[in-house]
Amino acid sequence: MILSIILQVILGLGFLMFGYQKFTSEDMKKGFEYFGYGDGFRLFTGSVEILSAIIIIIGIWIQPLAIIGSIMIVVTMLGAIMTHVKIKDEFKNMLMPIILLILAAIVLVIRLSM
Repeated sequence: MILSIILQVILGLGFLMFGYQKFTSEDMKKGFEYFGYGDGFRLFTGSVEILSAIIIIIGIWIQPLAIIGSIMIVVTMLGAIMTHVKIKDEFKNMLMPIILLILAAIVLVIRLSM
């Protein structure tokens, strides 16, 4: 339970920051263009990241929301990984989404087993 809470806080704060950057960072805008995605998808992704962050943090107190938030993060990170694979990106550029996917999957497994 403690591990799940720690990971939920880390993921929640991280995804608040990642989502916010999708709206404000010129580098994110250029990155999405490089990946072949438009502004609409960038803003959608940022919204999903912020929403998943809020849900996984509230999930500290309301367990079903931890499950929903962790699933949202897992799906989002699968999309990020698939994007890197699609453009034949270097593995090192996939490490962050892979690590975040693993952390969210750990939360999911812990919360499902409670």
